[in-house]
Amino acid sequence: MSGASCAGYGVNNSAAVLVLFILLVIILMTFAI
Repeated sequence: MSGASCAGYGVNNSAAVLVLFILLVIILMTFAI
């Protein structure tokens, strides 16, 4: 999946990683509360 996304997207790859990282932080904060 990651290989296909890297081949399909160039600049959008960093944006996708940013979104995933933000979602991870939100989930961790939710569990922390």
